[in-house]
Amino acid sequence: MSQKEINDEDARLVYINDPAKTNESFEFARNYIRTAKYSILTFLPRNLFEQFHRVAYIYFLVIAVLNQLPQLAVFGRGASIAPLAIVLLVTAVKDAYEDYRRHRSDKIENNRLALVLVNNQFQSKKWKDIQVGEIIKIQANETIPCDIVLLSTSDPTGVAYVQTINLDGESNLKTRYAKQETLSRLPGKERISGLIRSEKPNRNIYGFQANLEIDGKKLSLGPSNVVLRGCELKNTSWAFGVAVYAGRETKVMLNSSGAPSKRSRLETRMNFEIIMLSVFLVVLCTVVSICAAVWLRRHRNELDQIPFYRRKDYSEEEVENYNYYGWGMEIVFTFLMSVIVFQIMIPISLYISMELVRIGQAYFMIADSQMYDEASNSTFQCRALNINEDLGQIKYVFSDKTGTLTENKMEFQCASIGGVDYSGGKTTSEMEDAANSVQVDGNTVRPKMKVKVDPELLQLSRSRKDTSKGKNLHDFFLALAACNTIVPLLTDTSDPTVKLIDYQGESPDEQALAYAAAAYGFMLIERTSGHIVIDIQGQRQRFNVLGLHEFDSDRKRMSVIIGCPDKSVKVFVKGADTTMFSVIDKSLNLSTIRATEGHLYAYSSLGLRTLVIGMRELSPSEFEEWHSSFEAASTALIGRAALLRKVASNIENNLSLLGASGIEDKLQQGVPESIEALRTAGIKVWVLTGDKQETAISIGYSLKLLTNKMTQIIINSNSKESCRRSLEDAIIMAKKLTTVSGAQNNEESSGAAASLIALIIDGTSLVYILDSELEEQLFELASKCSVVLCCRVAPLQKAGIVNLVKKRTADMTLAIGDGANDVSMIQMADVGVGISGQEGRQAVMASDFAMGQFRFLVPLLFVHGHWNYQRMGYMILYNFYRNAVFVLVLFWYVLFTNFTLTTAINEWSSVLYSVIYTSVPTIVVGILDKDLGRRTLLRYPQLYGAGHRQECYNSKLFWLTILDTLWQSLAVFFIPLFAYWESSIDGPSLGDLWTVAVVILVNLHLAMDVIRWNWITHAAVWGSIVATWICVMIIDAIPTLVGYWAIFEVANTSLFWVLLLAIIVTALLPRFVVKFLYQYYSPCDVQIAREAEKYGNTRELGSVQIEMNPILAHPQR
Repeated sequence: MSQKEINDEDARLVYINDPAKTNESFEFARNYIRTAKYSILTFLPRNLFEQFHRVAYIYFLVIAVLNQLPQLAVFGRGASIAPLAIVLLVTAVKDAYEDYRRHRSDKIENNRLALVLVNNQFQSKKWKDIQVGEIIKIQANETIPCDIVLLSTSDPTGVAYVQTINLDGESNLKTRYAKQETLSRLPGKERISGLIRSEKPNRNIYGFQANLEIDGKKLSLGPSNVVLRGCELKNTSWAFGVAVYAGRETKVMLNSSGAPSKRSRLETRMNFEIIMLSVFLVVLCTVVSICAAVWLRRHRNELDQIPFYRRKDYSEEEVENYNYYGWGMEIVFTFLMSVIVFQIMIPISLYISMELVRIGQAYFMIADSQMYDEASNSTFQCRALNINEDLGQIKYVFSDKTGTLTENKMEFQCASIGGVDYSGGKTTSEMEDAANSVQVDGNTVRPKMKVKVDPELLQLSRSRKDTSKGKNLHDFFLALAACNTIVPLLTDTSDPTVKLIDYQGESPDEQALAYAAAAYGFMLIERTSGHIVIDIQGQRQRFNVLGLHEFDSDRKRMSVIIGCPDKSVKVFVKGADTTMFSVIDKSLNLSTIRATEGHLYAYSSLGLRTLVIGMRELSPSEFEEWHSSFEAASTALIGRAALLRKVASNIENNLSLLGASGIEDKLQQGVPESIEALRTAGIKVWVLTGDKQETAISIGYSLKLLTNKMTQIIINSNSKESCRRSLEDAIIMAKKLTTVSGAQNNEESSGAAASLIALIIDGTSLVYILDSELEEQLFELASKCSVVLCCRVAPLQKAGIVNLVKKRTADMTLAIGDGANDVSMIQMADVGVGISGQEGRQAVMASDFAMGQFRFLVPLLFVHGHWNYQRMGYMILYNFYRNAVFVLVLFWYVLFTNFTLTTAINEWSSVLYSVIYTSVPTIVVGILDKDLGRRTLLRYPQLYGAGHRQECYNSKLFWLTILDTLWQSLAVFFIPLFAYWESSIDGPSLGDLWTVAVVILVNLHLAMDVIRWNWITHAAVWGSIVATWICVMIIDAIPTLVGYWAIFEVANTSLFWVLLLAIIVTALLPRFVVKFLYQYYSPCDVQIAREAEKYGNTRELGSVQIEMNPILAHPQR
């Protein structure tokens, strides 16, 4: 609400119904929006810039450019460019299609029509053409095109009901109000003008501050007077409003950050290894260049006549040199030609293989029946193909609450009334349903939702209210039916004489309480801004609503002042127990208060959301005093919120305690178990919600995130300095608790569990903390906590919290949500998951993966994430090895041929090596291989820690692979060389032996590491070896190519086959021995689990649990 006057310098001046004057001095944003990343002009440069983040692409571009020079043209010019061009083109087409869909979505949104007042008549106008200052007419069920201040509505009291799914993920109706002074002014029938001084556009969707000057009056405007873009008008025939913020300046657009380009962490890490391989390549080329330089210097006088070199051309009369550029330039050309010959050291085929493997992995994720949601008939969706393997390394999960963890359905479970606990609830029977129905306009009306009722309480509620107990019950249920902002809606059924009453409201708690009151015979059937009608045990009674104090985070309660049919005036109050007991008159009935406190503790221990209800009757003088204060505060221009809070606090005291309620927030199936499994796996779960703090804490207990043994640190401050003090105190407390628990653990042989700390922080505090120096302190505190709950957070704050963690650790983050309010968070995280639930499609459209239920996150991470990470890590290392072996064989050959960069291996075989000879098995294993079964991975969440420890891809494995590669290349090259040293074998025959040997070797190397064999894997591995033989024979059978019939000649000797066997045994023996020793004497958790799985002895897995239980500290960036 308005806390201060808005100065002209800080204000946005909006002239009602005068867009020309409004935009005269400073043109405000039009209502055009854009979410696409590229335009036609920027697509090529920006997309290429993003693609060339891959270091290998830059390398292949340089190689392609070098190959265009005549002196260095080892391969055909087109052939050198083609591989890179194809890879870039495929990726560009994919990115272009994705952005085309965004453009199409933007076009549909911008071309929607709205009724706008032009020349005193309402005309259809495209959304993109709406200007600030224009008056817009919204019909029932239409979406609001921009942020508008309400002027009048179809309700005579100026109320409009809106649905805010696209803003805060809530599907319940919210109430918004037009000012009384503008209610009677209907645009189109009479001229309306005025001036709105509003604050500058900002991201706070819960706040709005402005003044309205009309007819010489100055009125204060607050959040209840503004309806934001994306909301839908419900249960209201029409509403008029004036546009105050449009297009990119609307709050919903300011809260949606752009779609970032996400790249796999493994792929990013791979860049370092590619740089290492590049350095290795440069070393090889340098060795060749230096050796060539020495050789040229030694034989400089013989170059003219040496066979196969012959510098001089004697064929013409004038003797001249061939293409010889002198000693210095020849060395440079030798180096550059070496780079071109050895270029496959950096495997460009790896990127294509990775894309194909990801598509295969995505297919199996989508086809997983255990991630199919019957309720919404939705299968798993894989919307981003480039980060599958990141699912195996997640350390932080940031989750929305409403609709993500919960079904957003509250159920009334029990009540404590007058100190008596009524918690024997049973679902109502058909007879009781009939008893709960009422007659309205000749139709039978019954509540839409069934409620568990306590038979004893049901009987008592129907008794007379003459007795003290009866009166208490009557007032309790009257409070449940009246103290809310519920809107009753009648919906049709298959029986035309029966209608269902559907309670719509801002809070699901209020809905649950209203349904509970209806189940016990107190049915709210009508509400206007001035009165409510409640059917009490078959008798319709009208109550005047004299005033309403809405819930706020300071008071933590709400109250309604009701004028009863007997002319008495009562104030009913409900709120959190922490604040309610301070305003209850303890002198009235102390034993009831004590009993209620006990019941509340019992309800909370069950994870129920609790509310305390109180009331008191007002004397005429008290009512008059309150009424005058309430009127003055409601019309105040400055500090209205504080004044209303003070008025509420004055009336909400000396209450008599009526009782308390216990409500269960219906969690989605399997959510507490899923969160427990995630935490067992060493994943930290943070819940970020727009809910009130009390709701967030209650749901924390329901989710088993919070327990009674935890120490709760709560931060809700209203200034930066206050935040600083709170954080400093909290850090000291956390350090003390950690120290104490550490000392206890050392003293107790049993090893007591570490002290559990839960941090609960609200959105107001985060306003001062995020993007300031306090971020570091918040992260330090959060890292000491086992649970973090953030409540009342705006959409962009959710993204800010994710970014807070991303900036300070190297750990992977995942965000999961279901509403448009989660889009920024989903896009900010390394991995974004959308829930295709009740709250529209915005989260799904912005996500990388989408699914129907939160519980599917467990198989997604533990099973598919683990498999994808293990496969991709192995595949990258295998590709490095496969190409390096081939390059090193070429390198050793160059050393024995006077460094002339000729090669014994046929150039066609060189081309086909990465395409046909060795590519298919890699892709098949990358898609199908499984190191562990699904059941084992789900049963032992600790096995997920392999991804946290980077067991499948790290620097140690990379260098071990390079060492193994070096040995295998020596075996492949030198065994045949020494065997044929004295013979007259030609180069192509030796080259064919090397080709066949390398292909068999790398495929057997792969076969040694395959864990799950099936017919496809067998076909790929052995089929590649057969395909290589066929290709080599076909190439050698072509007379025009070098080495005609070579394979047939050499393979006709027994020595060829002996050498082939010797190469394979010698090359693979060290690897086999090391692998055996490692797995036998120092196995990792996955290997132990695999052995247990293989022999069916899962008891051995106890050691896995013990080993992996500790949650590792995150590496700092």
